[in-house]
Amino acid sequence: MILEALGSAVLGLILAWAAAHGLAHRLPARPLVYSTGVAGALFGDFVTRTALGPGTVLLSILGAAVVSVASLSLLLRPTGRLRRRSLTA
Repeated sequence: MILEALGSAVLGLILAWAAAHGLAHRLPARPLVYSTGVAGALFGDFVTRTALGPGTVLLSILGAAVVSVASLSLLLRPTGRLRRRSLTA
């Protein structure tokens, strides 16, 4: 169980690193991105392990990756300025 949690944390760190390098212009500060990736992976592992029970290591790691990517996607900012149109136009 400790190795599974450690593997999930490393996976979250790798996903956060990939997001930080690929989408640096659309993300906030790197410490926030890294901590969000790791926390999302650990939470995803916890939820998946709780739902499926012990013995499903690969599915728990997959759940960790899904939740980590989803939590990282919440940090993305729009690329350009939003166009605001008035309701009367």
